[in-house]
Amino acid sequence: MTARAWQRMLSGRRLDLLDPTPVDIEVEDIAHGLAFVARWNGQTRGDWPYSVAEHSLLVEEIFCRTNPKGDARWKLAALLHDAPEYVIGDMISPVKAAVGPGYGEMDARIAAAVHIRFGLPAVLPAPIKKAIKAADKVSAWLEAVQIAGFSEAEANKLFGRPGDVLMKGLEIKLRPPAVVRADYVSRHAALLAELTL
Repeated sequence: MTARAWQRMLSGRRLDLLDPTPVDIEVEDIAHGLAFVARWNGQTRGDWPYSVAEHSLLVEEIFCRTNPKGDARWKLAALLHDAPEYVIGDMISPVKAAVGPGYGEMDARIAAAVHIRFGLPAVLPAPIKKAIKAADKVSAWLEAVQIAGFSEAEANKLFGRPGDVLMKGLEIKLRPPAVVRADYVSRHAALLAELTL
């Protein structure tokens, strides 16, 4: 008997993890899944887990700050940068290293399907990917210091200290999953609308 390699989503879609197709991807499924996936393996302070959806909203905000005249496509790419985790979960870097290349390959296949579904290139241009990664590192630093128990010195060593101007006013707030899910869907819709202008 062949092992099942698909997951049924709440929308009713079946996403094949080995051969994902854009037609089986819905933003509501992404937002719902990411709102319930905890970053830092749940090892954060507060009464709510800090979700990948909340992290994605923060990364997109940081990306917009560093690229104020950026194209709406790349803002959308920043919001969707961790979208595959709605189905494969968020593994911390040490676990990814232990699992090996299989996780990264599956992540890349799902990311390509997500990108195509929402009108982005399957593989992002290298400068855009680099800019999103830079925003992701700023987010990781903020999360590490504000809610994950890292000292600033430790976070500086692991993620590099972001500039103070870039971080001004950015405070990690833990919110219920339903609120974060709604904000993710709303931001996604706003970016799609911006794309059609």
